[in-house]
Amino acid sequence: MAYDCLGAADSAWAGRTAPEIVETADADGSVLVLPIGSIEQHGHHLPVATDTILADAVAQEGVERVADDVPILCAPPFWAGYSPHHLAFGGTLTLEFETMREAVEDVADAALSNGFDALVLVNGHGGNKPLVGAATSTVGADHPEAEVLGLTYFDLAEGFVDEVRDSETGGMSHGGEFETSLMLHLRPDLVREDAMDAPNLDEPYDRGLQDLFGGGAVSVYRGFDEYSETGAIGAPSDASAEKGERLFDRLGDELGSLLREVHANNR
Repeated sequence: MAYDCLGAADSAWAGRTAPEIVETADADGSVLVLPIGSIEQHGHHLPVATDTILADAVAQEGVERVADDVPILCAPPFWAGYSPHHLAFGGTLTLEFETMREAVEDVADAALSNGFDALVLVNGHGGNKPLVGAATSTVGADHPEAEVLGLTYFDLAEGFVDEVRDSETGGMSHGGEFETSLMLHLRPDLVREDAMDAPNLDEPYDRGLQDLFGGGAVSVYRGFDEYSETGAIGAPSDASAEKGERLFDRLGDELGSLLREVHANNR
């Protein structure tokens, strides 16, 4: 399965004409989804666009699940992220925090000017979480006529991920079993299966982040070269395309369900 960054589906913003976009936005309970990713190193086995590819693919899948019943569009992905902690390994293109927040605000302002009743920011990079939370608040305050929501797509998997994973806590970290499985399903041509070298996450604070699905109360800033020699962390060797397909299908269900709620709450 290959994803299309411009979105070939009828629910993709990039494939619509301007009048068609405005017509969708004018419909009762209209929803716009904006994927937000990053360009950053993901070890020796995954491409630097991994977070953008996955956020965009999950966003498109969720939108497609509801497009027959909900006036909804998926915008092209915002590909630049806040990733200074990955710079030591090369390959990373990062924005400053305030620069990115303002850029997301600008895109949201322009998008909402078309008349959408709701905007959902779908983030795919852990380092963007505080920024997306801030942008949700600032865009929401500037646009009281619309409902603005933000989420990180992999948080949607927390309720079912243990049904799929084989790795212990720490194995589903940056470039680990979770992201590698999704990439093996969506873009196997971009996965270097002979270079899956990554240690498990070793966070010294018990209350710190232990996994994509094992968050703690303590936030700490470290460059990723303090965790790993390759830049990846986790158990990519436990990944498979079959797991990726199961994860992607369930993520589509979860996001689709949320988007139906957003539509219903904004009619």
